[in-house]
Amino acid sequence: MADTENTADLNTETAPLTLTVQYLKDLSFENPNAPQSLANLNPPPAISVDVDVEVRELGGQYFEAMVHVRATASRDEDVFFVAEVSYGGVCMVAEGVAKEHVRPLVMIEGPRMLFPFARSILADAVRDGGFPPLLINPIDFSDLYQKMQSRSSESSDNK
Repeated sequence: MADTENTADLNTETAPLTLTVQYLKDLSFENPNAPQSLANLNPPPAISVDVDVEVRELGGQYFEAMVHVRATASRDEDVFFVAEVSYGGVCMVAEGVAKEHVRPLVMIEGPRMLFPFARSILADAVRDGGFPPLLINPIDFSDLYQKMQSRSSESSDNK
């Protein structure tokens, strides 16, 4: 017999941020030295990964959140691959969220929800380019937001 008294009604609370649609905006993969680069993977190339977040107000409660990921594999002067993905989504902020919390909410939670999809697309593109799949560790978007805020305040202080 099921215990229904302790079952939470998931429809009684509204999430502060809802992802209404998500999409691949841009994808690029360059393998400039193929096929030679595919035969020369020992030692493995160094891989650098850069992640950036962008938010744009669409009107009302709607915002576009965009995650940009760029990965470059190189050894010495040789570039093995350059892969870039821009993955976005339209986020809806719930009514009642305080105005000062909207931007951090969209810049942290939007990318947090989008990143696994961007990471998967990038891993597949690298694999389809002839290399082992690129496995990117999860990103702390709260920490990334704090760093972006620090850089923004430093650059405004220097003006």
